Amino acid sequence: MYVNLPTSLTLLRIALIPFLVVAFYLPWKGTHVLCAIIFAVAAITDWLDGYLARKMSLTTLFGAFLDPVADKLMVVVTLVLIVQADPSPYVAIASAIIIGREITIASLREWMAEIGQRHQVAVSGLGKWKTTSQMVAIITLLLSMDVWTGPLRQIGQVLLLVSAVLTLWSMVTYLKSALPALRQ
Repeated sequence: MYVNLPTSLTLLRIALIPFLVVAFYLPWKGTHVLCAIIFAVAAITDWLDGYLARKMSLTTLFGAFLDPVADKLMVVVTLVLIVQADPSPYVAIASAIIIGREITIASLREWMAEIGQRHQVAVSGLGKWKTTSQMVAIITLLLSMDVWTGPLRQIGQVLLLVSAVLTLWSMVTYLKSALPALRQ
């Protein structure tokens, strides 16, 4: 297996997860800012690996498989940490929606690939907006644990709810695309 630059960036994103978890629980002031930085680096590599793979013609089947796995792992682990630290109903419900959608769509894509219909559930523009809104919401919520806690927390919660709405919308869009195959 050849690992090119885009795939290396994806692997870096996965490798950052344990560092984010350890940083989250460090008993020092400002550790959540460090978590926000780690998450932001991961978000940037998410964009960068895809851009480089397309621009440099370095797309691989392994990279296409690994990229969404890395994204989902980082988002899910971070949301679980955030809910543990801020168990408000808004954060918990929005996080459950986001995590549930990720599992549903990953399963749908796997099944569609098995029946040769993977192209029916390819990543859409709405999916990219959903991902961007999740990244911004998560970074904001992490920052709000150490910086400008009151207002930033409320902004982060609203952004997470917006992300949950976009998440549901994109899930419905993917399910509609897969509907003909699901009916067979």
